[in-house]
Amino acid sequence: MFKKFFLIIFLNLNFINFSQNIDSIWLYANYNKQETFIKMRDGVKLFTTIYSPKSTTEKHPILMMRTPYSCAPYGKDEFSSRIYSTHWINYVKEEYIIVMQDVRGKYMSEGEFVDVRPYIENKKTKKDIDESSDSFDAIDWLIKNVVNNNGNVGVFGISYPGFYSTMAALSNHPALKAVSPQAPVTDWFIGDDFHHNGAFALVDGFSFYSGFGKNRPKPTTESVKGFIIPEKDNYHFYLKQGALKNFKPYMDSVRFWDDLMKHPNYDNWWKARDARRHCKNIKPAILVVGGTFDAEDCFGAWNLYKAIEKQSPTTNNKLVMGPWFHGGWHRGEGSNLGNIRFGNNTTSYYQNDLEVPFFNYYLKGKGDIDKIAEATIFFSGENAWKNFESWPPKKIENKSIYLTEKNGLSFEKTKNLNVFLNYTSFPNKPVPYTEDVHLNRTREYMTDDQRFASRRPDVLVFETEFLTENLSLAGNVIADLKVSLSSSDADFVVKIIDVFPDNFSYESQYCCKGKKPETEMGAYQMLVRGEIMRGRFRNGFDAPVAFTPDKIETVKFELPDIAHTFLKGHKLMIQIQSSWFPLFDRNPQQFLDIYNCDDKDFVSCDIKIHIGSELSKLILPILSN
Repeated sequence: MFKKFFLIIFLNLNFINFSQNIDSIWLYANYNKQETFIKMRDGVKLFTTIYSPKSTTEKHPILMMRTPYSCAPYGKDEFSSRIYSTHWINYVKEEYIIVMQDVRGKYMSEGEFVDVRPYIENKKTKKDIDESSDSFDAIDWLIKNVVNNNGNVGVFGISYPGFYSTMAALSNHPALKAVSPQAPVTDWFIGDDFHHNGAFALVDGFSFYSGFGKNRPKPTTESVKGFIIPEKDNYHFYLKQGALKNFKPYMDSVRFWDDLMKHPNYDNWWKARDARRHCKNIKPAILVVGGTFDAEDCFGAWNLYKAIEKQSPTTNNKLVMGPWFHGGWHRGEGSNLGNIRFGNNTTSYYQNDLEVPFFNYYLKGKGDIDKIAEATIFFSGENAWKNFESWPPKKIENKSIYLTEKNGLSFEKTKNLNVFLNYTSFPNKPVPYTEDVHLNRTREYMTDDQRFASRRPDVLVFETEFLTENLSLAGNVIADLKVSLSSSDADFVVKIIDVFPDNFSYESQYCCKGKKPETEMGAYQMLVRGEIMRGRFRNGFDAPVAFTPDKIETVKFELPDIAHTFLKGHKLMIQIQSSWFPLFDRNPQQFLDIYNCDDKDFVSCDIKIHIGSELSKLILPILSN
């Protein structure tokens, strides 16, 4: 009654141009909400919410998001604030039909939920279901049953809904014309969310699955609470738990946690869950979107785009990467992350000039798609958008930069023989991923000041002289290390850092009354990209092998792509370490089953990085002018 009362008041007021001031009241007056169950081919019904314009002056396109995070609020008179409080408001202005669906086994939908459910390439019976078939069936029902639709459907979603967007694209329903996987979950072993190069992302994996992974015996509108950590210092909490198996008592009802523990290597179970393996003959247009500083799914956006380019070359496939945290293009201004500023409102440019025109072109026949480049990439450092005909760009030179014995970096090979720098990695005192004391994993760590780490004896630091001209990196960096260990296993973390001039400061201050002073930016060591590699996987992620103590071996791996300009007067720094805690679990530094080892199995390891006749280097993708 309360909502109806205000609706009556609104309808009796003579507002001018109220369509440009969209809020909940406007939405009630101009949209209808329908809740329904859509039957899939195997008989399972999925709960679906449909917001349709009341206007009948033209037929409307459908834009859908499938999600495991709920299409709440539930109830036909309960309208989602997301539609008018986020950039979805642009689609309301364009009179789109907005559809949200609880995926199979989540919230109000029937069936069993399966994490990153494997794609079935050759479906033979109605029982052969996956997320692409559920997408197909949902789209088919919507086209046939939602009144006044124009026969064109788009799908989008961020993070896990980004994975469902990829799966929707694989459905190839003829009405599906455009799909935008955004920060898409793509490969949870190699680079997204819960593993990077085989190292387990401890804080994200535990905090997320202690709630999300709990069994839901029947449909419900209620969310499940996760484990409540009894302190505010995540470094201390995760360290005192010890070995990974000690987390088991907190996760007894979480099936996927058990799956993670049972599959420590990149076996067929993991390979079946790699969305990149099935990107063939995709019919709808694709707009892959991600953040260059996305702590969760930076890998997925870059590499899904590349997979589609390779496997489906005729697909109209475009890439947008901005200076955003996870989902930052959906909310906020995107003008800064932590202490680093990007110069302007990057999200409004993306929303108004890229995403909305993309869907408008394919779903409404409106505008010019050629105005959107193949790759639209924001370069931090110089804070500028750049357009490319391909990604990585054609005008790059992959050039080696070598580590030197005096902690320098040089594009020239050293002539010294049998030279190394060394450190000892202590698992009982791992290198923290950030200087702050906090509970939840921060998103700002992706640009954090690394001076705290450079002062530790278990972190090696290499840097150039002050640059005499700008240096732009555009693509993935390859770390090619020559190492020897005193034990049989270790992890390797490589960080690429932009060192600001000693006298650097921003021209204006964000600080105002009631807020703490800004960080001192002179000599700031900005993390540009960091990545971890579990050493045992150096010969292949499906073929772990022990190190032979004191034998020099190669550890070579890729870091997720970079789009950053090191400005004249700055320095390029490389840091190397063997722990990054509690971002990633600790390696016991012995070749054994990490997921079932004991606290006593953790040992210190003396690590040598060889920089003489055995040349450790990084291969940089340098963009030419």
